[in-house]
Parts: sequence; structure tokens; C-alpha cells
Amino acid sequence: MSEAQSITGEQSIARELTAFQNNILIILAKEPMYGLAIKRELEDYYGTEVNHGRLYPNLDELVDLGLIEKSELDKRTNQYSLTDDGYDAVLDGVQWSLSKIVTGDDRAAEVEEIVQNSY
Repeated sequence: MSEAQSITGEQSIARELTAFQNNILIILAKEPMYGLAIKRELEDYYGTEVNHGRLYPNLDELVDLGLIEKSELDKRTNQYSLTDDGYDAVLDGVQWSLSKIVTGDDRAAEVEEIVQNSY
């Protein structure tokens, strides 16, 4: 069974994804990766093993939703990359989060400092 609920419209895609699926999109916002590299990034974040049986169905669903693309690196390895819609979904999540977090100049300065230190 899918981790995401049914999707009713383009604007709601990012808002209907699970946290796990959103984390995959965020990871791929940095650069295209193959499945095991995505798995390692998720394991670093969660601090626990991510099963293949959870990762790959979610990757396939994100492909089906048009949020990531799957291409073949070699006969055994697929690479995943964020589509424009996937990038928009990531930005939508960031914008929504910031609209809840930034409630004044002090918080805006804190977020700005995080952004400055992130690259």
C-alpha cells in the first residue's frame, strides 16, 4: 500500500506526501542520486536502517507522481533526480514551514542565519 494518500490536485501533491517521501525529495534537491545513496542519506537522518521494501516503493510512487525521474546508470543501478514539479513541491513545503515559523524579525534573522550557514 502507498504511503501517500490520494492526490487531488497539483497544488496539494507536496501536502499529501508522507514525511518520508518529502525527505526523499529534499535529499534529491541537492543532486541526483542512486537508490543506495538515498538510503544512506535517510539512514543518517533517521539514525536507523531504512529497508529496501520501504524505500523503493516510495521512489516508484514519486516517479509515478512526476516528482522525480528515474534513469538507468547501468544495468543494475538506477539514478533518481528531482523534476521541476518535485522542486516546486520542496519549495512549497519550505514556504509553508517558514510561514508558520517566522513570526517576527528575531525569528526571521534566525532563519536567515540558518540559510547563510547552509551553503
